[in-house]
Amino acid sequence: MQVSWFRTLLILIAALFTVAFALVVVPPLLETGDVLGALLAGFVNPYAAGYAMDTIACWCVLTVWVVHEARTKGIRHGWIAVLLGLAPGVAAGFAVYLLLRMKQEDQA
Repeated sequence: MQVSWFRTLLILIAALFTVAFALVVVPPLLETGDVLGALLAGFVNPYAAGYAMDTIACWCVLTVWVVHEARTKGIRHGWIAVLLGLAPGVAAGFAVYLLLRMKQEDQA
């Protein structure tokens, strides 16, 4: 895959996920204002709990990776990806981290 296609797809996936997240999650959250309830709603049944735990574990892996590469490769601004991994989600955070990493590696 060409690098330009890779970047374009990462941007597209992050953007589409963020829009979908905003359309699905934000309206009920604004309606109730219950942030804790929204967080715990991912554990309403065993299947949802499995997906929620996978997402949490993926965010943890992303965070460890970002911290590791900041120290070993000097990748800067990874904290942005870690925050985006919390909201809207890991899909956006991971895509943004890969884009940041590629940009910095290209400059080096």
